[in-house]
Amino acid sequence: MSRVGGGGPLAGLRSIKAKLGLVVVGATAAGLLAGAAGLQLGFRVRWSLVLAVVLALVVVQLLARGMTAPLREMAAATTAMARGDHDVRVAVRTRDEVGQLAVAFNAMAADLGQVDAQRRRLVADVSHELRTPITALQALLENLADGVTRPEPAALRTALAQTQRLGRLVAQLLDLSRLEAGAVPLHRRDVELSPLLAAAADEARALGRPVEVAVDVEPGLHLRADPERLAQVLANLLDNATRHSPDGGRVEVVARRAPSGVRLEVLDAGPGIAEADRSVVFERFARTDGARASADGGSGLGLAIVRWVVELHGGAVAVGAPPPGGGCRVVVDLPA
Repeated sequence: MSRVGGGGPLAGLRSIKAKLGLVVVGATAAGLLAGAAGLQLGFRVRWSLVLAVVLALVVVQLLARGMTAPLREMAAATTAMARGDHDVRVAVRTRDEVGQLAVAFNAMAADLGQVDAQRRRLVADVSHELRTPITALQALLENLADGVTRPEPAALRTALAQTQRLGRLVAQLLDLSRLEAGAVPLHRRDVELSPLLAAAADEARALGRPVEVAVDVEPGLHLRADPERLAQVLANLLDNATRHSPDGGRVEVVARRAPSGVRLEVLDAGPGIAEADRSVVFERFARTDGARASADGGSGLGLAIVRWVVELHGGAVAVGAPPPGGGCRVVVDLPA
């Protein structure tokens, strides 16, 4: 960890210009005094000049001690980071520009370490998510090839379901990478929410899950947004809500005017999300300890895509207070 202090006699100054000025003035004064003292003591001019130069160098070393230490440490730390060590930090000995550079370097190193950890976790998560459907599909195809399983419609539907799961995962990964890179432009226009939410509810019903999907929209509610991306947000939220709702449960989409624009809420009667997990469910491949962990084919990317699309629109998404009777409430606030 970084620390402040131990930066030499000039460490208290907040400007490196002032430090350099004092070093020059101090070295010059020390040299003149040493030269004058040598002449008064009867030294020859040559030896008096040597004495003045030596004393000036000593004063420079004393006054400038610690000024360049952070730079040397940063050079060594940069070499270590190039080898993959993102835990290295430099000591912050001063409060001048060099000290500020050391603070910025430590912050950059921390950010790079976090990014590297996220990259490693993403690779591990993607590998895990891909391995499950690939393993199931490979086993089924091997059984079909060996004659253990006959190519009946049920077996082929299983193979199709695993292939579709792979396709969804790859498409979501591509979507998320484009969103994070800012490569997805928003084509905003005036959108009437009532037909958009009705269409999203129809798509959710078409999934065939035994769950009722209802829509409650304030009349005449409009929003300036990208309708395709907004439909993607609704589709992901409804897919998540219907997946975790019990058989015969009810999922409701509510749209109301809000002081900041429009508020969308998706409510379900499922097991809900623990309060400790509400801040992480919108991360990539988020897995919670509760019953809402995606165990039936969810990729763990849907809510991450929701967050990115909403933030691209300048809005915010969060898990709100559970609805009466329990369940989950996801709140999306979009600016008008």
